[in-house]
Amino acid sequence: MALPDLRDQSTRRLGDELLAHLKSFELELKFSAGIWYFTPPLSRFHAKYQPDLTIEQRLDIAATLAEAGLEGLEAHYPNEVNEDNLDLWKSFTADTGIKLITIIPQLFWDEQFEWGSLSNPIPKHRQAAIERTKQALQLNGELDTDFAIVWPGIDGYENPMGVNFAAMRDRFAEGLAEAMDAVPGVRIAFEPKPYEPRGRILFGTTPEGVLLGHQVESLLTDTTNRALLDEGHALCCLNPEVGHVLMGFEDLAYAFSWPLSQGRLAHSHWNSQPLGNYDQDLNVGVVSPEQLEALLYTLKMHGYGGYFGIDINPERMPVDTAIRISMDAIRAANDRVNELDHEAIMFAHEHPDKARGWLEAHLIRARAPHPDRLMSLPRPS
Repeated sequence: MALPDLRDQSTRRLGDELLAHLKSFELELKFSAGIWYFTPPLSRFHAKYQPDLTIEQRLDIAATLAEAGLEGLEAHYPNEVNEDNLDLWKSFTADTGIKLITIIPQLFWDEQFEWGSLSNPIPKHRQAAIERTKQALQLNGELDTDFAIVWPGIDGYENPMGVNFAAMRDRFAEGLAEAMDAVPGVRIAFEPKPYEPRGRILFGTTPEGVLLGHQVESLLTDTTNRALLDEGHALCCLNPEVGHVLMGFEDLAYAFSWPLSQGRLAHSHWNSQPLGNYDQDLNVGVVSPEQLEALLYTLKMHGYGGYFGIDINPERMPVDTAIRISMDAIRAANDRVNELDHEAIMFAHEHPDKARGWLEAHLIRARAPHPDRLMSLPRPS
């Protein structure tokens, strides 16, 4: 399994070097989608609005999206991809050119994970989570994916009284490191989320995910893993999701800059979300498109080269329609970002006293269908 090289993300560019990069570098919009939302999920509040679909039926829909720009799929082990249907997935990727980019250990659904997965205080259930993670990592290696997403949705607490938080975090990190050393060379893309389904989830914000990465890597002992770390590759990286970041009241651009600045942004999940609130997984760009633009600009500044994973819950429209809308929302926002006056923006950042209000006014004009109808805006100097 060849690791995508993330090290250039952490390059510090300033002044003319950054300006030259912004003018020459454009994000490659490679899109992936999670196979789980191609069929309607269970809901606490209403019946399913669309019929359940088998994996075969979901893959048939995904195949129609190749011409629209879908290049990757994401799936959980063992419920969506497993040893019994590997041939189906291999045939699909060969026939469509759509790659399976990650196999995610399913660590949050089973009854045995009632008290957590890798952090579970009951040894037999924690060991089951470790073994499942190992099996998922093995399949990632066999299918030559880019990384394995790990989401600790059931690892957390509601009542903070008497909880040994350090022990919970240690159990999780040590269990993840054990699985990674058992199947060396497979990169983890950890996905933080502050709450839901647990009242509080471990490592729930983006900086906490960065801390987890350092903790896990300090525990790795396998020679292959240690050699990769010695070469400067990060192995416990991040997969921030737009909705999860906003649930934690983080600013998108600032939050994503944390893993980017350390060469740890292995993947990204895209949707839209009201600030705070429950996890809505709305189509990209429906809420706060200005946050979308700011995030894309930060990715451009750091030279992000990974996938843009569409992670949505399209309850009231066909899934292929929702994915096309979301891909187009990112394309349109990226076009706006590329057309910005990068030189003037850098000047405004470096000389805020000489560009009061200029950036805000420039962005208004960049979004306007008829900027010529607005007052002229002199460039700052």
